[in-house]
Amino acid sequence: MIYSIYREQHVKGDIESIWAFFSSPHNLAEITPKDMAFVVKSEVEDRSIYKDQIIDYTVSPILGIPLKWRTRITDVVPLQRFIDFQESGPYKLWEHTHTFTPEGDSVLITDHVRYELPFGPLGTLAHQLFVKKKLKNIFDYRHQVLDKKFNHNTVQL
Repeated sequence: MIYSIYREQHVKGDIESIWAFFSSPHNLAEITPKDMAFVVKSEVEDRSIYKDQIIDYTVSPILGIPLKWRTRITDVVPLQRFIDFQESGPYKLWEHTHTFTPEGDSVLITDHVRYELPFGPLGTLAHQLFVKKKLKNIFDYRHQVLDKKFNHNTVQL
């Protein structure tokens, strides 16, 4: 069964700055809960993502067991959207569309994830028991980090 996650968040800032943050794989660990032990394994150039870029990670979503995960950036429209697609990893399907829409002095960020678990009925059971909640917690954490980073900046004198 294919599941879906959809999230929206407004963050203060100009589209260029917001895009620069999100389109750098170096920033992924910052917006991922620490208990996931998310590590980018690829040598990633210090530049914006690009179509057909491959990014390798390890992630430990359950009991600290590290899993390899490889995504390919399948679509990039600079300052508007990019899509990462799992080539190998814990899901049968993972396609994450990130969209950025300027709105005044902020940017509306939308995340739409389509995903499917392996193992048929066992995957469905795992989804009900813990995967759905884990993904919700990951996106809730991300929302909190982004809100703090972009919406609650204070000027220090």
